[in-house]
Amino acid sequence: MNRLARPAARRSAVRTLIATAAAATLLVGCGAAKDDKAGAEKPAGGAAPAAEKPAGGAAPAAAFPVTLTNAWGRTEVEKKPLKVATVSDGDTSIALALGLVPVITPDAEDGGPIPEYKQRALTKLGAGKLKTYDDTDGTDFEAIAAEAPDIILGMNTWSMDTDYAKLTPIAPVVTYTDKKHADTLTWQERLKNAAKALGMTAEADKVIAANDKAIADAATAHPEFKGKTYTYAVVHPEQLTFMSYADQDPGVFEQLGLRKTAKATSYNADKNSVSLENLDELEADVLLMTYPFGDNGLLSASELESNKLFRSLTVVKGEHYAVIPAENTLSSAVAYPDALSFPWIVEKLTPILAKAVAGK
Repeated sequence: MNRLARPAARRSAVRTLIATAAAATLLVGCGAAKDDKAGAEKPAGGAAPAAEKPAGGAAPAAAFPVTLTNAWGRTEVEKKPLKVATVSDGDTSIALALGLVPVITPDAEDGGPIPEYKQRALTKLGAGKLKTYDDTDGTDFEAIAAEAPDIILGMNTWSMDTDYAKLTPIAPVVTYTDKKHADTLTWQERLKNAAKALGMTAEADKVIAANDKAIADAATAHPEFKGKTYTYAVVHPEQLTFMSYADQDPGVFEQLGLRKTAKATSYNADKNSVSLENLDELEADVLLMTYPFGDNGLLSASELESNKLFRSLTVVKGEHYAVIPAENTLSSAVAYPDALSFPWIVEKLTPILAKAVAGK
């Protein structure tokens, strides 16, 4: 699963990213764990909250009760949930992808505009702004309880170990079966597990099929991608990170036909720093960079691009180099893809790749 920052640093990283970022890889992996912006008191645009209406039709009576085992115990869902609360942005995306507007979500955007893909979903569902709580100091249990949710989605959070005991008295909690899954589950697995508890397995299958079609169509439209090697690097505050290391989830880049360079075998999750003296390690048919931390990164884009060794790289001289922007939340979405952001990532990333592959 791709990560722009380790869990302990994720909140500040994503808030910086999203000043806007960080979907849903385009690395196939995980879903993020950040959240949506507060604003309106009503989660939906009509008189009745959209989240209180069953989405996708009523599930057969035989589908409930549902029992799910998780890393902290068992979750019993007696009947089809109508009011859904979320504890991470990735969980908000799951709900929206399934056609549900949560009754409350964490605040992700800090007053800034919400990502385009999320606004598209809200508009399609006839909703206004999401009702949110301030999660600067962690999950606001009182705010969640005040909305009396039928179920709480927690498939994309790193704080479940401390939050689970406080959330379960409020409503059944849907989360992962192993604590390691906070980092390792794909967005498809997170979506499917949540859908089971919501009685919306068929809807989840449709979302996955639509996303699979989006990436397949993009790959077909760009046969020039096939077989091109790539390096994906992120400028973190402490280091320049070789993100496309050998055992990294292949994700969207490789689903579109690209492949990792031979140098990728020299790096892994614990050894991924590239020194300025070894910038030639980035050499590939296509080089993709992102600067999610802005002025707080190790160096700026202009500083790197003026580096003599960087400018000497064949990939740079051939103009097969591109920056994945952070300002529109694309770099954040690439780091934390989910069911809702995935097709938007494909839409926005494909032309960037096409230009980089074409070069001069």
